[in-house]
Amino acid sequence: MQRTVFHQEHDVFRDQFRRFAAREIEPKIAAWNERGMPDRDTWRRMGAEGFLGANQPEEYGGAGGDFRYDAIIMEELSWLRAHALMFSLHADICVPYLRDFGSPEQKERWLRGCITGEVLMGVAMTEPGTGSDLANVQTRALREGDSYVLDGSKTFISHGQIGDLFVVVAKTDPEAQPRHRGISLLLVEDGTPGFTKGRKLDKLGLPGHDTSELFFESCRVPVSNRLGEEGQGFSMLMQELQQERLCIAVSAMASCRRSLHDTFEYVKQRKAFGQPLAAFQNTQFQLAELASAVEIGQVFVDRLLASHVAGDQVVTEVSMAKWWTTDLQKRVAAECLQLHGGYGFMREYPISQDYADAAVQSIYAGTNEIMKRIIAQRLGLG
Repeated sequence: MQRTVFHQEHDVFRDQFRRFAAREIEPKIAAWNERGMPDRDTWRRMGAEGFLGANQPEEYGGAGGDFRYDAIIMEELSWLRAHALMFSLHADICVPYLRDFGSPEQKERWLRGCITGEVLMGVAMTEPGTGSDLANVQTRALREGDSYVLDGSKTFISHGQIGDLFVVVAKTDPEAQPRHRGISLLLVEDGTPGFTKGRKLDKLGLPGHDTSELFFESCRVPVSNRLGEEGQGFSMLMQELQQERLCIAVSAMASCRRSLHDTFEYVKQRKAFGQPLAAFQNTQFQLAELASAVEIGQVFVDRLLASHVAGDQVVTEVSMAKWWTTDLQKRVAAECLQLHGGYGFMREYPISQDYADAAVQSIYAGTNEIMKRIIAQRLGLG
């Protein structure tokens, strides 16, 4: 079915990025997965080609385009299984905090570098004892003169090792009631005294993802590095979460399509009892069901893409999309692995990596249980 959310200029952009990715990204994926992180030169190459600024302001070196251009990059990277880059984390989750809430001085200092690939961003929300309950973060940033003294620890932080600039969620008023009014966002640079990068975490899936612990001990951060006003951090986080969850849904659908495509090819070639697996009714029915679900999910995500670009508030709907598409991704990967038989359990077949990679999709960016809670609240159920 033709996708109407993209226009001719988007299709031209997709072709351009696809050629770039075939040349600059695809040959490196295996090495990234082995090393546990991508190389910085590829980020700079993406910046030089304009792929980090398609959705960013022209005055800072971006192209001034809409979010659909970045969605195209997410889809193409997911199709290649180039998850190591975590493009959406940098360009569409972290950079918007700087673009939307940063002061002119902050933007001039860092936003250009984010678009060229010289500055790589991460966001430090999750703590060892605090997951989705952001209002309960224990990291503190207490003001002393023109600085905040930052103390605390974060975990599961993407770009933890190679990141240059982190949006750190911290309590600047531990006594605030309600609790979320005491949260602020601080921009903390790599190399700041008192800021230590801990170990790179060993994960079940996404081997090329750089996921780490971060520690702050008497780390002095200039007040000029605060995003927005003190105590507005939680509000800023909530404003950006719509796009974050849409990013997850966009990538999940592209990953579903890749797993399904590879499985179609496999069952046509693999024979059992003298005929291709594709000839068995059970195989046909399973793949027909999965293909139907993927098509339905894509229509929903495309509708949300159009609504988001139009500036509509679709918090309820993107929460629905986040849990539904990631659950679908897990189902598609599991059933496609089963159709591969024993070969699906072998690492030489990419479906095995798809299966492992899909596991975290329902956990990060707000667990799927949290998504359902948000939906229920917004439906007036509690």
